[in-house]
Amino acid sequence: MPSASILQQGTIRCFPVGLHDDVGKPVNAEVSAVVYDGKRLILASDKPIPGEDRSAVFALPMTPEGPDDTQLEYFTTPLIKQAVKYEDFALTADSRHVLATTGFDRIDDASHDLNAYNHLLIWPLGEPDKVQAVDPDPRDGVEGSLELRNKLDAAIGFPYYKIEGLAAIPGERGDGLLLFGLREQGKTHDDFSYVSRLVGAHYEISQTGNLVFIDEMREFYAFDPGHHEGVRFECGLSSLEYDPYHARLYLLTSFETEQNGKPCIGGYLWVMSLDDLRAGRLPRLVTAADGSPLEFEHKAEGLAVLDHERMLVAYDNDRHLGLGSIDERDERHACEAPFTLLRMSYP
Repeated sequence: MPSASILQQGTIRCFPVGLHDDVGKPVNAEVSAVVYDGKRLILASDKPIPGEDRSAVFALPMTPEGPDDTQLEYFTTPLIKQAVKYEDFALTADSRHVLATTGFDRIDDASHDLNAYNHLLIWPLGEPDKVQAVDPDPRDGVEGSLELRNKLDAAIGFPYYKIEGLAAIPGERGDGLLLFGLREQGKTHDDFSYVSRLVGAHYEISQTGNLVFIDEMREFYAFDPGHHEGVRFECGLSSLEYDPYHARLYLLTSFETEQNGKPCIGGYLWVMSLDDLRAGRLPRLVTAADGSPLEFEHKAEGLAVLDHERMLVAYDNDRHLGLGSIDERDERHACEAPFTLLRMSYP
């Protein structure tokens, strides 16, 4: 079985200590997305980070000593600041563009008030100022990826859903296959089931640098993490990541429940070859070095492949401040996001 060993754990300071929003509430770091562009980690919080010179999307160098949060750079292009509830990043299959998706978990049919929650963005690697919205509404001046929203509606088949995964892999047509990972689906935001389901469509990158879907959005894969006897809690998908070094797809699942009346959060990591994905086979659960299931003690929501063997996992613990084994401190500052650096091993 594939296994992982922990190389480093720590926290990333995402904004100044004690930052408050416009109504005086403390801002909490809730990192839900991360990708590595070859030099830097790009991260996003699924909650806004206030300030004219800040945004929910930011980058920092990945050094041999780990993430360097003394060199934060916020992406402040208006379109990037406008989108709300970022959930995952991906590189295009050729690694030339960055993709960012929001959760698509709310929409107002009577107005455009909630369009900010429905964005798929693309920009050339290293050039976030050239960001574009993918598949926008054909009417001029309507912000968001509302045509994509319609395609997701048709493919998913539920009135409510939440996107938390995004990965571009080599496909059979065009420039690749873009996969969206569903974590929740159901009737409403308070009447849903946790799922691990992938829908997607093939795409091409246009001459203007935008992503264009070239076939129908449809389901490509689904599995139940509970099939594995080592999974102790009901999980939903929380991130996708393509490993171009080994043509593998990683799937991150996480849980948020209660045990003995206390909050209980965590997650699991899964891996599968692209051949297994196409054949609909079950993914393999990544274990610790001793062969037991690798169960994260925090809510794992972001995943980035760094090189042939290393991966970084970022956690979104919502308002949970406990650090556990991440740090000798009892609690993190609200501005900090925990992370784990892993080394993967395959027999």
